[in-house]
Amino acid sequence: MASGRIFNFSAGPSMLPVEILEQAQADVINWHGTGMSVMEMSHRSKPFESIHKKCIQDLRDLLNIPPNFKVLLMQGGGSTQFACVPLNLLKDKETANYLTTGAWSTKAIEEARKYCRAHEVATSKSTNFTTIPDPSTWNVDPNGAYFHYCANETIHGVEFTLTQEMLDRIGEVPIVADMSSNFLSKPIDFSKHAVVYAGAQKNAGPAGVTFVIAREDMLGHAKNITPTMLDWKTQADNDSMYNTPPCYAIYICGLYFDYMKRHGGIEAVQELDRQKAAILYDLFDSSNGFYTNPVNPQYRSKMNVPFLIKGGNVDLEKKFLAEAEAVGLSTLAGHRSVGGLRASIYNGMPLEGVRRLADFMTEFKTKHEAE
Repeated sequence: MASGRIFNFSAGPSMLPVEILEQAQADVINWHGTGMSVMEMSHRSKPFESIHKKCIQDLRDLLNIPPNFKVLLMQGGGSTQFACVPLNLLKDKETANYLTTGAWSTKAIEEARKYCRAHEVATSKSTNFTTIPDPSTWNVDPNGAYFHYCANETIHGVEFTLTQEMLDRIGEVPIVADMSSNFLSKPIDFSKHAVVYAGAQKNAGPAGVTFVIAREDMLGHAKNITPTMLDWKTQADNDSMYNTPPCYAIYICGLYFDYMKRHGGIEAVQELDRQKAAILYDLFDSSNGFYTNPVNPQYRSKMNVPFLIKGGNVDLEKKFLAEAEAVGLSTLAGHRSVGGLRASIYNGMPLEGVRRLADFMTEFKTKHEAE
């Protein structure tokens, strides 16, 4: 770890590999002999065009994105896509299907209700969003314009992949996935998805870029009320540069994609993420209840790991946060809406950081178990 750096367990923006930051530092004043920073470049210039094209191609390579899918680099975060999805996909229909599994899918359906009848297929609210509703209970409207789900709930720490039973319940309805907080942590089966979107600030770079990967037949159907900047076809037709894009953020994403390709690609990332998550969940499960994770083990997230101390002892949790911060383990508080603690261990979090956290947690338990 570079001198003076801490381990930042924030849910986003998140840690970036030091190698990427060092490359950006070297380039910040004079990128590749151009005499200017990427922050100063015209987005129409040949130097930035090369950055932009390589970023998209490397992302295609990493995720093996089929040629009939467009890759859009948009702005506004995943939350803006909550509106973009119905605006671009409803066509002449009035209903869309939504699976509610946590805070972000709740926000998605609330936004969709401004534009259509957002049909709630199922919800796990009664469990405080600690599991995924049994697929046998899903009530999918087969005439809905699409089926929307959130693959990883950042706040509640619930993650899942569509099973065959789930796919059978969804049927022929086009599937849209919000993958903002587990994007680039594992392969994506594009044969099962019509649209995937994700903010960059978890696993792909800094805040400012939102990836929309849309099958070509999903484009060109935007409602007349759709703002020009939110029309996916407009973005596709203009290579995501209808206006000035977030150039520097795209550049950093490009560095990240290049870094991932050089370090084993998605398969290597997936294995490292599995190892990191296992360290924490194994620690919880062997702590005799001192640390607990509220999520159904079948759906535990490998990205966002919420936990409680002694079932939610607020005084001990405050001590934990203060002592952790003092040793360079930062931003471990749970989201204000749910409390407790949370370790976000995205791609940029090195294995060393998770091991350091686990060692600290073991020591903290020894010190405070009798309290």
